[in-house]
Amino acid sequence: MLKNLDPLLNADVLQALRAMGHGDELVVCDANFPADSVARATVLGKLLRIDGADAPRAVRAILSVLPLDTFVEAPAMRMEVVGEPNTIPTVQHEAQAEVDAAEGRSVPFAPIERHAFYARARKAYCVIATGETRGYGCFVFTKGVLLAPDAPRAKEPGQ
Repeated sequence: MLKNLDPLLNADVLQALRAMGHGDELVVCDANFPADSVARATVLGKLLRIDGADAPRAVRAILSVLPLDTFVEAPAMRMEVVGEPNTIPTVQHEAQAEVDAAEGRSVPFAPIERHAFYARARKAYCVIATGETRGYGCFVFTKGVLLAPDAPRAKEPGQ
């Protein structure tokens, strides 16, 4: 065990999160997502796993060490429900609460259509499969930067 690290963050996940650079994207997906085949097309080229945790809990663990990008309009995205793009399933509400808590501000999920989500996921740095059994527990996050205290700050999108 390591101090101050969420125990869900295994060595493979930590290595990938550390290797990612500013603007790289990662996918957190549910058990229904074609994770292995999609992960083979990513930069990392292999599937990472956080088994035994639902998607919101995995999001909490990941965002405990991963800053979200403040230079893009949508650093957090969610897969749309097929045929109901405005429906927000419970799993997505729960994950939204984790994102907002981690960031200390509201960072609304941008919706992305299912097939567009798959295409984007194939271009991501990595895919992390969770034990989430509920549908639509699939998210894309864009890595940001940690700035020194005296570094200039980015403006929030829209300012």
